[in-house]
Amino acid sequence: MLDYEIKIEKNRKRNEKYLKEFKQWLKGKGLSEKTIKKHLSNVDLYINDYLNYYDIIKAEDGVGDVYSFLDGWFIEKCLWASKNSLKETASSIKKFYQYMSENNYVSVSDYKDMCFFVKENMDMCFESLEAFENGTYFDIF
Repeated sequence: MLDYEIKIEKNRKRNEKYLKEFKQWLKGKGLSEKTIKKHLSNVDLYINDYLNYYDIIKAEDGVGDVYSFLDGWFIEKCLWASKNSLKETASSIKKFYQYMSENNYVSVSDYKDMCFFVKENMDMCFESLEAFENGTYFDIF
């Protein structure tokens, strides 16, 4: 196994702890198993695929990368990307970082900044998705 693959595997192992704790946190909020499963799947995609894609970034250090994920990687790499899946994924990641901030893994201010930035720029994500779907996405760069 290459050194890079070993580092990715180590990061994924670290993330298992967060995903287990996040699942318990979601259960404590009274969410259904179906909803919990969806949030876990969305967050797993973000912390285990995206944050390990270009570089190896720890989940707690990825709070500032959410918008670039939603506005780029998610649209380009996920064949199921739609306006609804963008909203659902953003919601899952916001909940994840709420849990992270409540457990002092990320600062409350970083969590709030991320939420504000995503909320204020979600329309740009929708525009990027539309451009991707009609073949003009790469023309905007």
